[in-house]
Amino acid sequence: MFESLSGKLQNVFKNLRGLGKISEANIADALRDVRLALLDADVNFKVARDFIDRVKQKSVGVEVIQTLHPGQQIIKLINDELVALLGSENAAINLDSNPTVIMMVGLHGAGKTTSSAKLSRLIQKQGRQPLLVACDVNRPAAMDQLATLGKQLEIPVFLKKGETDVLKIVRESLEFAKANHHNTLILDTAGRLQIDELLVQELVRVKEIARPQEILLVLDAATGQEAVNVATHFDKALQITGSILTKLDGDARGGAALSMKAVTGQPIKFMGVGEKLEDFEPFHPERMASRILGMGDVVSLVERAAEAVSEADARRLEERMKKGQFTLDDFLEQLRQMKKLGSLESIVNLLPGGGEALKNADLSKSEKEFRRMEGMICAMTFKERRYPQILNARRRQRIAKGSGVTVTELNNLLNRFGQMQQMMKKMGKFQKMMGRMGGMPGMPGMPHLPGRR
Repeated sequence: MFESLSGKLQNVFKNLRGLGKISEANIADALRDVRLALLDADVNFKVARDFIDRVKQKSVGVEVIQTLHPGQQIIKLINDELVALLGSENAAINLDSNPTVIMMVGLHGAGKTTSSAKLSRLIQKQGRQPLLVACDVNRPAAMDQLATLGKQLEIPVFLKKGETDVLKIVRESLEFAKANHHNTLILDTAGRLQIDELLVQELVRVKEIARPQEILLVLDAATGQEAVNVATHFDKALQITGSILTKLDGDARGGAALSMKAVTGQPIKFMGVGEKLEDFEPFHPERMASRILGMGDVVSLVERAAEAVSEADARRLEERMKKGQFTLDDFLEQLRQMKKLGSLESIVNLLPGGGEALKNADLSKSEKEFRRMEGMICAMTFKERRYPQILNARRRQRIAKGSGVTVTELNNLLNRFGQMQQMMKKMGKFQKMMGRMGGMPGMPGMPHLPGRR
């Protein structure tokens, strides 16, 4: 995500950190490089110009020049301005009305239908009862797609196949929602390959009937400045309340994200970061700025871990580790919990300096190794997973053949697991000893999940 922009900004920061003394000349050099990096990222040129002007105005002040670390002070100024450019703080979706109507708009192919389903999943997790409404009468596949996604999520979809009057669909969906106690409607409206008068008029009429509390514009992040032009047109016709940026995981530049708030005045509320239905997050400007500047986003990683791993499972595993009862079943569970967090690349990207580390790492090889480990453990019987000491040569040959690996690979896994088991036992004994002395109440190296005491 934003690898190109992030790499160029980090090179600028390396030079800034090395400066013992700041002058208007070297500030100008650094900001010129920042401006070029922004323009190369397809940021709107007016937005880039205003951004540099604000940083320059603040960075030449006496309070910066006379600090012990002026270079770092300027980096902080750039970070603060980047957060402000992205929207300052997370803009929550308006769910105060009953029912709440959310109207999803955008061009063909931007990801409206998928984003509608992803948003319904988030809203359902907040304790609300969403209803997906298929309003795209021009593209039959859109209705089928929404129905399929709704079935996967177990969220009801209001579908009127064969109906060509979108206004009738909207009216009937409102009545259906009221009768069936759905307090949130998500309208998946039609799109076009480009903005035209027919599209705009249809959306205006839908807005008049549905009276939505939120009109969210869905935009493909990779379209750069063109996304800003699209947003301007939709905002003029419908007065959008926010936007959703999709396919951010494949956007190396970031021009749309950095330009959107400044141009439209409306916040980015959500972002799509992958193809899976769970790859959808609220947009936090301060966290995004931190990612762009190579500082990681540990808060989002912790939130992702808390969602993927239940507190009960974490405590149970911790207790088994303390008692030295860590088995191959527990190891398999840990591997699967890691998979829930996302790809290794997405996890490393959230760590400070993760983008730089990825340049020299082959994470696809590590992920392949994890899959092979999972295959080997799954090829074992319950008894073999619990008591690996019974794995004789014949059993090992069977497991290796069943999981498509060599016996040597299986032996390596078992040796590494044996070493891990020994380490767990030693740590458990050490903790018991420290507990008797009145210290070290928790498992060493086991961070508690948010909300745990």
